[in-house]
Amino acid sequence: MTAVMSGAANALLGRRGRNVPWHRSLARLVIIAAIAFVIVWVVVLASGTSAGSAVSAPSEFLKSILNALTISGIYFIVASGFTLVFGLMRTVQMAHGSLFLLAGYFALEYQLDFLGVTGTPDRGIVGWGDWWLPLVIGVVIVSGLGLFIQQVFLRWNQGQDLRQALITIAISIVLGDQMIQHFGGVAEPITLTHEIHGYVNFAGIRYGIHQLFVIGMALGVGGGLWLLLKKTRTGMVIRAGVDDTPMVQALGINVQKVFAVAFVLGSALAGLGGVIAGSSVTTLAPGVDGQWLLHSLVVVIIGGMGSLGGAAAGSLLYGLATALAPVYLPTDYAYYSIIATFVILALVLAVRPYGLFGRPA
Repeated sequence: MTAVMSGAANALLGRRGRNVPWHRSLARLVIIAAIAFVIVWVVVLASGTSAGSAVSAPSEFLKSILNALTISGIYFIVASGFTLVFGLMRTVQMAHGSLFLLAGYFALEYQLDFLGVTGTPDRGIVGWGDWWLPLVIGVVIVSGLGLFIQQVFLRWNQGQDLRQALITIAISIVLGDQMIQHFGGVAEPITLTHEIHGYVNFAGIRYGIHQLFVIGMALGVGGGLWLLLKKTRTGMVIRAGVDDTPMVQALGINVQKVFAVAFVLGSALAGLGGVIAGSSVTTLAPGVDGQWLLHSLVVVIIGGMGSLGGAAAGSLLYGLATALAPVYLPTDYAYYSIIATFVILALVLAVRPYGLFGRPA
Protein backbone atom coordinates (compact mmCIF):
# COMPACT_ATOMS: atom_id res chain seq x y z
CA MET A 1 0.00 0.00 0.00
CA THR A 2 2.83 2.40 0.83
CA ALA A 3 4.47 1.67 -2.51
CA VAL A 4 1.21 2.33 -4.35
CA MET A 5 0.67 5.62 -2.53
CA SER A 6 4.26 6.64 -3.21
CA GLY A 7 3.85 5.86 -6.89
CA ALA A 8 0.65 7.89 -7.07
CA ALA A 9 2.33 10.81 -5.32
CA ASN A 10 5.26 10.69 -7.73
CA ALA A 11 2.90 10.62 -10.68
CA LEU A 12 1.04 13.63 -9.31
CA LEU A 13 4.22 15.56 -8.62
CA GLY A 14 5.77 14.69 -11.96
CA ARG A 15 8.46 12.30 -13.18
CA ARG A 16 11.24 14.50 -11.83
CA GLY A 17 9.64 15.06 -8.47
CA ARG A 18 8.56 18.61 -9.16
CA ASN A 19 6.20 20.00 -6.56
CA VAL A 20 3.14 20.58 -8.75
CA PRO A 21 -0.01 21.31 -6.69
CA TRP A 22 -2.73 18.74 -7.20
CA HIS A 23 -5.25 21.38 -8.30
CA ARG A 24 -2.81 22.60 -10.98
CA SER A 25 -2.40 19.06 -12.29
CA LEU A 26 -6.16 18.61 -12.33
CA ALA A 27 -6.55 21.87 -14.21
CA ARG A 28 -4.06 20.69 -16.83
CA LEU A 29 -6.01 17.47 -17.30
CA VAL A 30 -9.22 19.47 -17.71
CA ILE A 31 -7.58 21.71 -20.31
CA ILE A 32 -6.25 18.72 -22.27
CA ALA A 33 -9.69 17.11 -22.19
CA ALA A 34 -11.33 20.39 -23.26
CA ILE A 35 -8.93 20.86 -26.18
CA ALA A 36 -9.45 17.25 -27.29
CA PHE A 37 -13.23 17.68 -27.13
CA VAL A 38 -13.13 20.93 -29.15
CA ILE A 39 -10.94 19.33 -31.84
CA VAL A 40 -13.20 16.26 -32.13
CA TRP A 41 -16.31 18.46 -32.15
CA VAL A 42 -15.08 20.79 -34.89
CA VAL A 43 -13.55 18.07 -37.05
CA VAL A 44 -16.20 15.36 -36.76
CA LEU A 45 -19.27 16.12 -34.67
CA ALA A 46 -20.30 19.68 -35.59
CA SER A 47 -22.94 18.66 -38.11
CA GLY A 48 -25.71 20.65 -36.40
CA THR A 49 -23.91 23.97 -36.76
CA SER A 50 -24.10 26.71 -39.39
CA ALA A 51 -20.79 25.63 -40.98
CA GLY A 52 -20.94 21.86 -40.54
CA SER A 53 -18.01 19.74 -39.40
CA ALA A 54 -14.56 20.14 -40.91
CA VAL A 55 -14.85 16.67 -42.44
CA SER A 56 -18.16 17.37 -44.16
CA ALA A 57 -17.39 20.99 -45.13
CA PRO A 58 -13.61 21.48 -45.32
CA SER A 59 -13.87 24.70 -47.34
CA GLU A 60 -15.98 26.35 -44.63
CA PHE A 61 -13.49 25.23 -42.02
CA LEU A 62 -10.57 26.69 -43.98
CA LYS A 63 -12.44 29.95 -44.47
CA SER A 64 -13.16 30.13 -40.72
CA ILE A 65 -9.46 29.56 -39.97
CA LEU A 66 -8.46 32.35 -42.35
CA ASN A 67 -11.04 34.65 -40.74
CA ALA A 68 -9.52 33.77 -37.38
CA LEU A 69 -6.05 34.64 -38.64
CA THR A 70 -7.28 37.97 -39.98
CA ILE A 71 -8.92 39.09 -36.75
CA SER A 72 -5.98 37.69 -34.78
CA GLY A 73 -3.67 39.87 -36.86
CA ILE A 74 -5.56 43.02 -35.88
CA TYR A 75 -5.76 41.91 -32.25
CA PHE A 76 -1.99 41.44 -32.31
CA ILE A 77 -1.22 44.85 -33.82
CA VAL A 78 -3.29 46.64 -31.18
CA ALA A 79 -2.33 44.38 -28.27
CA SER A 80 1.39 44.46 -29.11
CA GLY A 81 1.37 48.20 -28.42
CA PHE A 82 -0.56 47.58 -25.22
CA THR A 83 1.81 44.85 -24.05
CA LEU A 84 4.77 47.11 -24.80
CA VAL A 85 3.38 49.87 -22.56
CA PHE A 86 1.38 47.95 -19.97
CA GLY A 87 3.08 44.58 -19.98
CA LEU A 88 6.72 45.48 -20.49
CA MET A 89 7.00 49.02 -19.06
CA ARG A 90 4.41 48.31 -16.33
CA THR A 91 2.62 51.58 -17.15
CA VAL A 92 -1.15 51.35 -16.78
CA GLN A 93 -2.48 52.94 -19.99
CA MET A 94 -6.26 52.64 -19.98
CA ALA A 95 -6.59 55.21 -22.77
CA HIS A 96 -5.13 52.76 -25.31
CA GLY A 97 -8.55 52.17 -26.86
CA SER A 98 -9.11 55.91 -27.18
CA LEU A 99 -5.90 56.26 -29.20
CA PHE A 100 -7.11 53.37 -31.37
CA LEU A 101 -10.41 55.12 -32.16
CA LEU A 102 -8.93 58.61 -32.45
CA ALA A 103 -6.43 57.53 -35.11
CA GLY A 104 -9.25 55.94 -37.07
CA TYR A 105 -11.32 59.11 -36.90
CA PHE A 106 -8.43 61.31 -38.03
CA ALA A 107 -7.67 58.94 -40.90
CA LEU A 108 -11.33 59.01 -41.95
CA GLU A 109 -11.53 62.80 -41.78
CA TYR A 110 -8.38 63.34 -43.82
CA GLN A 111 -9.41 60.71 -46.36
CA LEU A 112 -12.69 62.55 -46.96
CA ASP A 113 -10.80 65.86 -47.22
CA PHE A 114 -8.35 64.46 -49.77
CA LEU A 115 -11.16 63.03 -51.88
CA GLY A 116 -13.36 66.11 -51.54
CA VAL A 117 -16.45 64.14 -50.49
CA THR A 118 -18.71 64.22 -47.45
CA GLY A 119 -20.23 60.75 -47.38
CA THR A 120 -18.66 57.32 -47.62
CA PRO A 121 -16.63 57.42 -50.86
CA ASP A 122 -16.84 54.83 -53.60
CA ARG A 123 -13.92 52.43 -53.29
CA GLY A 124 -13.05 52.90 -56.94
CA ILE A 125 -11.84 56.48 -56.38
CA VAL A 126 -9.67 55.65 -53.34
CA GLY A 127 -6.07 55.20 -54.44
CA TRP A 128 -3.01 54.18 -52.45
CA GLY A 129 -2.27 57.71 -51.30
CA ASP A 130 -5.87 58.29 -50.25
CA TRP A 131 -5.56 55.46 -47.74
CA TRP A 132 -1.89 55.37 -46.77
CA LEU A 133 -1.45 59.10 -46.17
CA PRO A 134 -4.45 59.38 -43.81
CA LEU A 135 -3.14 56.28 -42.03
CA VAL A 136 0.23 57.93 -41.49
CA ILE A 137 -1.37 61.17 -40.32
CA GLY A 138 -3.62 59.37 -37.83
CA VAL A 139 -0.71 57.32 -36.46
CA VAL A 140 1.54 60.40 -36.11
CA ILE A 141 -1.16 62.39 -34.28
CA VAL A 142 -1.91 59.68 -31.71
CA SER A 143 1.83 59.00 -31.27
CA GLY A 144 2.31 62.62 -30.29
CA LEU A 145 -0.72 62.50 -28.03
CA GLY A 146 0.59 59.32 -26.41
CA LEU A 147 3.92 61.01 -25.74
CA PHE A 148 2.10 63.98 -24.20
CA ILE A 149 0.10 61.68 -21.92
CA GLN A 150 3.25 59.85 -20.82
CA GLN A 151 5.33 62.95 -20.16
CA VAL A 152 2.65 65.07 -18.46
CA PHE A 153 0.46 62.54 -16.65
CA LEU A 154 2.37 59.27 -16.20
CA ARG A 155 6.09 59.89 -15.96
CA TRP A 156 6.00 61.28 -12.43
CA ASN A 157 3.94 58.42 -10.94
CA GLN A 158 5.73 55.39 -12.39
CA GLY A 159 4.88 52.33 -10.33
CA GLN A 160 1.67 53.79 -8.88
CA ASP A 161 -0.74 51.53 -10.73
CA LEU A 162 -4.00 52.74 -9.22
CA ARG A 163 -3.18 56.40 -9.79
CA GLN A 164 -2.15 55.73 -13.39
CA ALA A 165 -5.32 53.74 -14.01
CA LEU A 166 -7.55 56.52 -12.68
CA ILE A 167 -5.70 59.20 -14.65
CA THR A 168 -5.83 57.34 -17.96
CA ILE A 169 -9.48 56.34 -17.46
CA ALA A 170 -10.26 60.03 -16.97
CA ILE A 171 -8.29 60.86 -20.14
CA SER A 172 -10.22 58.21 -22.09
CA ILE A 173 -13.54 59.66 -20.90
CA VAL A 174 -12.51 63.16 -21.95
CA LEU A 175 -11.27 61.93 -25.33
CA GLY A 176 -14.45 59.93 -25.86
CA ASP A 177 -16.65 62.97 -25.22
CA GLN A 178 -14.53 65.14 -27.49
CA MET A 179 -14.67 62.56 -30.30
CA ILE A 180 -18.46 62.47 -30.10
CA GLN A 181 -18.60 66.26 -30.18
CA HIS A 182 -16.22 66.60 -33.12
CA PHE A 183 -16.85 63.50 -35.23
CA GLY A 184 -20.45 62.71 -34.29
CA GLY A 185 -22.02 59.48 -33.14
CA VAL A 186 -22.84 57.81 -36.47
CA ALA A 187 -20.87 54.65 -37.24
CA GLU A 188 -18.63 55.16 -40.27
CA PRO A 189 -16.01 52.99 -41.99
CA ILE A 190 -12.68 53.98 -43.50
CA THR A 191 -12.73 53.10 -47.18
CA LEU A 192 -9.89 50.79 -48.14
CA THR A 193 -8.04 51.49 -51.37
CA HIS A 194 -9.23 49.56 -54.38
CA GLU A 195 -5.61 48.55 -55.03
CA ILE A 196 -5.85 45.79 -52.44
CA HIS A 197 -9.53 45.06 -52.75
CA GLY A 198 -10.55 41.91 -54.56
CA TYR A 199 -10.64 38.18 -54.06
CA VAL A 200 -8.46 35.16 -54.63
CA ASN A 201 -9.71 31.63 -55.19
CA PHE A 202 -7.88 28.69 -53.70
CA ALA A 203 -8.75 25.35 -52.09
CA GLY A 204 -12.38 25.83 -53.06
CA ILE A 205 -12.89 29.14 -51.25
CA ARG A 206 -13.01 32.81 -52.23
CA TYR A 207 -11.04 35.02 -49.87
CA GLY A 208 -10.45 38.76 -49.73
CA ILE A 209 -7.05 40.16 -50.70
CA HIS A 210 -7.46 42.88 -48.06
CA GLN A 211 -7.78 40.17 -45.40
CA LEU A 212 -4.53 38.59 -46.54
CA PHE A 213 -3.04 42.09 -46.44
CA VAL A 214 -4.03 42.41 -42.78
CA ILE A 215 -2.31 39.10 -41.97
CA GLY A 216 0.82 40.33 -43.76
CA MET A 217 0.75 43.61 -41.82
CA ALA A 218 0.54 41.72 -38.53
CA LEU A 219 3.48 39.52 -39.47
CA GLY A 220 5.48 42.61 -40.42
CA VAL A 221 4.68 44.33 -37.12
CA GLY A 222 5.58 41.21 -35.16
CA GLY A 223 8.88 40.80 -36.98
CA GLY A 224 9.78 44.47 -36.56
CA LEU A 225 9.02 44.45 -32.83
CA TRP A 226 11.02 41.26 -32.33
CA LEU A 227 14.03 42.78 -34.05
CA LEU A 228 13.67 45.98 -32.03
CA LEU A 229 13.37 44.33 -28.63
CA LYS A 230 15.80 41.45 -29.14
CA LYS A 231 18.42 42.70 -31.59
CA THR A 232 18.88 46.42 -30.94
CA ARG A 233 20.44 48.45 -28.16
CA THR A 234 17.18 50.34 -27.63
CA GLY A 235 15.29 47.11 -27.06
CA MET A 236 17.95 45.88 -24.65
CA VAL A 237 17.77 49.14 -22.67
CA ILE A 238 13.95 48.96 -22.55
CA ARG A 239 14.04 45.45 -21.12
CA ALA A 240 16.88 46.22 -18.72
CA GLY A 241 15.34 49.51 -17.63
CA VAL A 242 12.11 47.80 -16.66
CA ASP A 243 13.93 45.14 -14.61
CA ASP A 244 16.43 47.44 -12.88
CA THR A 245 16.02 51.15 -13.61
CA PRO A 246 18.58 52.44 -11.05
CA MET A 247 21.33 50.21 -12.45
CA VAL A 248 20.67 51.30 -16.03
CA GLN A 249 20.68 54.95 -14.95
CA ALA A 250 23.97 54.34 -13.14
CA LEU A 251 25.44 53.30 -16.48
CA GLY A 252 24.70 56.78 -17.83
CA ILE A 253 21.66 55.84 -19.91
CA ASN A 254 18.68 58.18 -20.00
CA VAL A 255 16.00 55.61 -19.19
CA GLN A 256 13.16 58.11 -19.35
CA LYS A 257 14.03 58.96 -22.95
CA VAL A 258 13.99 55.28 -23.88
CA PHE A 259 10.67 54.80 -22.07
CA ALA A 260 9.25 57.77 -23.99
CA VAL A 261 10.28 56.11 -27.27
CA ALA A 262 8.59 52.88 -26.18
CA PHE A 263 5.40 54.77 -25.27
CA VAL A 264 5.36 56.52 -28.63
CA LEU A 265 5.73 53.15 -30.34
CA GLY A 266 2.93 51.62 -28.29
CA SER A 267 0.64 54.54 -29.12
CA ALA A 268 1.56 54.30 -32.81
CA LEU A 269 0.60 50.62 -32.84
CA ALA A 270 -2.76 51.47 -31.27
CA GLY A 271 -3.32 54.03 -34.03
CA LEU A 272 -2.18 51.65 -36.76
CA GLY A 273 -4.59 49.02 -35.49
CA GLY A 274 -7.40 51.58 -35.38
CA VAL A 275 -6.98 52.55 -39.03
CA ILE A 276 -6.60 48.96 -40.23
CA ALA A 277 -9.56 47.72 -38.17
CA GLY A 278 -11.70 50.67 -39.29
CA SER A 279 -10.91 49.76 -42.89
CA SER A 280 -11.62 46.04 -42.65
CA VAL A 281 -13.48 44.56 -39.66
CA THR A 282 -15.31 47.33 -37.81
CA THR A 283 -16.78 50.80 -38.14
CA LEU A 284 -15.75 53.85 -36.16
CA ALA A 285 -18.33 54.74 -33.53
CA PRO A 286 -18.59 55.70 -29.85
CA GLY A 287 -17.89 52.68 -27.66
CA VAL A 288 -15.47 51.03 -30.07
CA ASP A 289 -12.58 52.36 -27.99
CA GLY A 290 -13.77 50.44 -24.93
CA GLN A 291 -14.27 47.26 -26.95
CA TRP A 292 -10.73 47.29 -28.30
CA LEU A 293 -9.23 48.15 -24.92
CA LEU A 294 -10.98 45.03 -23.64
CA HIS A 295 -9.62 42.99 -26.56
CA SER A 296 -6.10 44.14 -25.71
CA LEU A 297 -6.55 43.31 -22.04
CA VAL A 298 -7.78 39.81 -22.86
CA VAL A 299 -4.83 39.18 -25.18
CA VAL A 300 -2.30 40.37 -22.59
CA ILE A 301 -3.91 38.32 -19.82
CA ILE A 302 -3.89 35.17 -21.95
CA GLY A 303 -0.39 35.65 -23.37
CA GLY A 304 1.31 37.11 -20.32
CA MET A 305 2.48 40.61 -19.47
CA GLY A 306 5.56 41.88 -21.25
CA SER A 307 5.87 39.02 -23.72
CA LEU A 308 5.73 39.64 -27.46
CA GLY A 309 5.37 35.92 -28.07
CA GLY A 310 2.60 35.90 -25.50
CA ALA A 311 0.81 38.69 -27.37
CA ALA A 312 1.01 36.62 -30.56
CA ALA A 313 -0.23 33.45 -28.82
CA GLY A 314 -2.97 35.31 -26.98
CA SER A 315 -4.11 37.02 -30.18
CA LEU A 316 -4.24 33.70 -32.01
CA LEU A 317 -6.24 31.95 -29.28
CA TYR A 318 -8.59 34.89 -28.92
CA GLY A 319 -9.02 35.16 -32.67
CA LEU A 320 -9.78 31.46 -32.98
CA ALA A 321 -12.42 31.75 -30.26
CA THR A 322 -13.90 34.85 -31.90
CA ALA A 323 -14.09 33.32 -35.38
CA LEU A 324 -14.84 29.66 -34.69
CA ALA A 325 -17.28 29.81 -31.78
CA PRO A 326 -20.17 31.48 -33.67
CA VAL A 327 -20.04 28.99 -36.55
CA TYR A 328 -19.23 25.78 -34.69
CA LEU A 329 -21.58 26.10 -31.75
CA PRO A 330 -25.00 24.51 -32.28
CA THR A 331 -27.19 26.90 -34.24
CA ASP A 332 -29.61 27.51 -31.35
CA TYR A 333 -26.72 28.46 -29.03
CA ALA A 334 -24.52 30.52 -31.36
CA TYR A 335 -25.31 33.69 -29.43
CA TYR A 336 -23.40 32.20 -26.47
CA SER A 337 -20.16 32.34 -28.45
CA ILE A 338 -18.80 35.18 -26.28
CA ILE A 339 -18.57 32.66 -23.44
CA ALA A 340 -15.74 30.91 -25.30
CA THR A 341 -13.49 33.88 -24.55
CA PHE A 342 -14.08 33.62 -20.82
CA VAL A 343 -13.56 29.86 -20.93
CA ILE A 344 -10.12 30.40 -22.47
CA LEU A 345 -9.28 33.02 -19.84
CA ALA A 346 -10.36 30.72 -17.01
CA LEU A 347 -8.45 27.72 -18.33
CA VAL A 348 -5.24 29.67 -18.95
CA LEU A 349 -5.29 31.39 -15.57
CA ALA A 350 -6.03 28.11 -13.79
CA VAL A 351 -2.75 26.67 -15.04
CA ARG A 352 -0.63 29.78 -15.72
CA PRO A 353 -1.68 32.67 -13.43
CA TYR A 354 0.81 34.97 -15.19
CA GLY A 355 -0.38 33.98 -18.70
CA LEU A 356 1.11 31.56 -21.18
CA PHE A 357 4.46 33.36 -21.52
CA GLY A 358 4.28 35.79 -18.61
CA ARG A 359 6.40 36.04 -15.50
CA PRO A 360 6.05 37.81 -12.14
CA ALA A 361 6.59 41.56 -12.30
